[in-house]
This record gives sequence, C-alpha cells and structure tokens, in this order.
Amino acid sequence: MGDHAHDSSDFVTDKSAKIFVAGYRGLVGSAIVRKLQSLGFTNLVLRSHSELDLTRQSDVDSFFAAEKPRFVILAAAKVGGIHANNTYPADFIAINLQIQTNVIDSSFRHGVKKLLFLGSSCIYPKLAPQPIPENALLTGPLEPTNEWYAIAKIAGIKMCQAYRIQYGWDAISGMPTNLYGPNDNFHPENSHVLPALMRRFHEAKVNKAKQVVVWGTGSPLREFLHVDDLADAVVFLMDKYSGLEHLNVGSGKEVTIKDLAELVKEVVGFEGDLLWDTSKPDGTPRKLMDSSKLLGLGWTPKISLKDGLFDTYKWYVENVVEQ
Repeated sequence: MGDHAHDSSDFVTDKSAKIFVAGYRGLVGSAIVRKLQSLGFTNLVLRSHSELDLTRQSDVDSFFAAEKPRFVILAAAKVGGIHANNTYPADFIAINLQIQTNVIDSSFRHGVKKLLFLGSSCIYPKLAPQPIPENALLTGPLEPTNEWYAIAKIAGIKMCQAYRIQYGWDAISGMPTNLYGPNDNFHPENSHVLPALMRRFHEAKVNKAKQVVVWGTGSPLREFLHVDDLADAVVFLMDKYSGLEHLNVGSGKEVTIKDLAELVKEVVGFEGDLLWDTSKPDGTPRKLMDSSKLLGLGWTPKISLKDGLFDTYKWYVENVVEQ
C-alpha cells in the first residue's frame, strides 16, 4: 500500500470493464466519457440525475446491486460560485456529503475494484503556501465563502483514505486546479473568470462595442487546466496510482489575469479596447497547485492555454450562443 503501488494497471487493458462515471453530463464527467470512448472503452454505465438521484441512498444501493461496475469515477457534485455558496450553504454541504457517502460506500459493498474521487483546489487553507502542496490540507482555516463545499470534499478524501486503511480497498482521490473547456458554465452572473471573460468579449464583438472593462489590475496569477487534460490524468491515475494520499492535478503553469484577458480577446477576435477598473478588488494574488507528485509519476498536461481557449470558444459559439 505504498504511495504509488502499481497493482491496478489492468485499467487501460480491459476495454470491456464496466465503468460507472457519476456526473457524466458536467464539465468534468463529460470530458472523462469522451476520453474513455476515444480509448475504446465499450461498457460505460451512465445515468442522468433524473435516472438516478445520487443523494438517495436506497436508489444508489439498488443501482450498484444491479449493475455491479468494476470501476467508479466520482465526478458528480453540486458546484457553484461565491454567491451560490453564500446563499445555499446547506445544499452545498448536505448534497455533496450525500452523493459521496452513498457512492463510495455502495461501491465498496458491491465489489467495485477501484474508485477515483474528484475534488477541487478549494479544499486548501485560505493562506496556504504557494504553490500549494498536498500536505497543506487541514493546516489552517478555509476560505469562508466556500467552506461548506470544501468541508464536504475534504470528507470525501478522508472517507477514501479510511476505507483503504480499514478494508484495504483501492479508493484514490484527485484534486484538480481551475478547469475550463466544453460544457463549462457560461452564465453571465455565476460563471468563473475564464468563461465569463469569453462571454463578455464575444458579446462585445457581436454588439460592435468599443471597449470591455475588466475588474482589478489584472495582476493576480491563476492556473488553468483544460478538462481534456484532466480526463487524461484520470485515466493515468486509475491505471497507475493506488496511494493513500490525494494527488493534485494541475498544469503547473501560471498566467496573470491580464495576459489571460488579452489571450481570450485575441481568440474571440474582439477588436476594441480592454480597460482595467483598478478601483475594483483583485482577489487572491496567487493561486497555484503543486502537482509535482503527479508529474513525478510520469503524467504531463498536453493542451496549451491558447489551443484550449480556441477549442473552448469553438464549443461556446456552437452550443451556447443563441442562434
């Protein structure tokens, strides 16, 4: 049970193994399904929320008893921005705890060989060292605005570790950095910085606006990973990693919000001016995850930010923009 025991390497060789991807319609789950299908996996078990409510313990148990998947990738979660977390804290802690507990426990009891639980970089303390190593977990207070979600995700990591310690069961956890790509949320009010910028530049282009105003100085540093790279890492972890510790999954590359905005502007093709409203707050000056442990196992991200933005913008124009 070492940190990277190689006892699970039949994952990529058995293309007929039954794999349950929980949350397959979201940003992360849909990318994982695309990746598995492209690799030739033929036995994916997929259920929408209306077909299987993961917060209902008896329904989840019946599903596992009937389907008996060999592998489980847990990408289902209730997610949202600061406003949603502040408004619905009970939903964020209860729904995520229910989903995780039901899926992890039923997976173990119904003979799943290996489970991967996916979390988020918000599990780390607000004032964690930068770049953030895995061992920063539980070393300080969380960001108050999303602690309800973070506490649930931390509990998921600990549950996977507890089942490994008590039962010797192969449950692992991966914590991705900021993600973007097809199926992202481009909602004008509650989307993250990258899709929000893309939407604003696109609408400015369509409306022939002279300028776009962005909050802050543009100096904060952020890290982004394309969801297809995350999906690639998920396959790598399922195949190669069976350790107790959760692993960070990031690109290891930082970009200022200013450079990001300029890049999105270029990709979208907005010809006007980009203005910075420096009277508005910047947010955290730097947020980067230390993914050296995963990189040390031999995984590397492959999609450059520019290529990933072109890919995402193409998807946005084809799927989100009102025709």
